[in-house]
Amino acid sequence: MLSNDTPATASVAFLLDVDNTLLDNDRFAVDLGDTLTQAFGVAERDRYWAIYAQLRDELGYADYLGALQRFRVGLDNDPSLLQMSKYLLDYPFTDRLYPHALETLAHLRTLGTAAILSDGDVVFQPRKIQRAGLWDALDGEVLIYVHKQQMLVAMQQRYPAAHYVMVDDKPQILAEMKQRLGHRLTTVFVEQGHYATQAPADVRAAADIRIACIDELRERKLGDFLPDAPTINLPAD
Repeated sequence: MLSNDTPATASVAFLLDVDNTLLDNDRFAVDLGDTLTQAFGVAERDRYWAIYAQLRDELGYADYLGALQRFRVGLDNDPSLLQMSKYLLDYPFTDRLYPHALETLAHLRTLGTAAILSDGDVVFQPRKIQRAGLWDALDGEVLIYVHKQQMLVAMQQRYPAAHYVMVDDKPQILAEMKQRLGHRLTTVFVEQGHYATQAPADVRAAADIRIACIDELRERKLGDFLPDAPTINLPAD
């Protein structure tokens, strides 16, 4: 008998990335760069992005607030510095949701369990998800790891299911997850954002399903995501 604390096993669990999957994070980065330029100038903007890139290499995920903390060196008396944290934490991420992202989540929830499975830090990434309205749309069903493709055992403990569907803009992560879960996972590659366009063609083509934008999933039925469904791809590049 299952205890009250044991999650029930779902038929299908839909797992969705956030950045460039449900919301346009590339646009946020452009806005952040423009704001840094206006406040501190081009040279300081470039210094922030250099710190950001170094920190991402060190940690394995994007850490905008951590980069700001290092960026403060030499700028402690600049009144604009303290406004940058407010800018990041109050950024209107709801305005950066892709068209019909929330409706897509609502549709997937009619087909099975739906949850966010994201990489990121434990401060800014949850804040982004909350500000975008995604947290409430999924009733708090959110997992955030440093490397989500390495946390699939923990994910399955949280969301036990007979089959999983992962929706992501990074085909390499989809490929790694497929290698670990095999036929129990259907990979959906959303061709949005710079990671999608930079990926090698063979890696992109390896996804089970390729879509141009997230709202295409609103038209899909449960059978489209199951292992015996035919491969559904965009036209070849």
